[in-house]
Amino acid sequence: MTTFTKNELDELTKRIKEVKFGMFTTSDSEGCLTSRPLTSQQVDEAGTMWFFVSDQEDFTRELPSQPSVNVSFADVDDHLYVSVSGRAELTRDRAKMEELWKPSVKAWFPQGLDDPHLVLLKVSMQSAEYWDTGNSKMVTLFAMAKAAVTGKPPTDIGEHKHLGQ
Repeated sequence: MTTFTKNELDELTKRIKEVKFGMFTTSDSEGCLTSRPLTSQQVDEAGTMWFFVSDQEDFTRELPSQPSVNVSFADVDDHLYVSVSGRAELTRDRAKMEELWKPSVKAWFPQGLDDPHLVLLKVSMQSAEYWDTGNSKMVTLFAMAKAAVTGKPPTDIGEHKHLGQ
């Protein structure tokens, strides 16, 4: 497992904490990639991402044999894109569930923490990458238009960084 520095985890957490939904991608037994939106509950200090899920979903049944996953986040308005790769496992850690529980989760699990199908999805991050322009849409469009006219790739339109590698 890759170890992230505290600074790397802080950079990543800062970027995704306001993006409520990530697209969670798994591979089935035939190697077909499928994605679904999940709400991230936490990225902890160990570089673990946590999600509430049902153990009745096809993808959760396939995780033990296909644990490699990707979670991508996008905030188009802020020109932020994040991709996290890792290994997933399911856990019924009641103490962790109580720590992460929010009333909004009850919409998906009406029986609350006592729902028999409620499990935590734990993703141990192996690598992450982000693209963050931090620029306005006009600045980005101008840089791209300039590149199209000059035939040279755009420069200084933001930050692209690999973490944990």
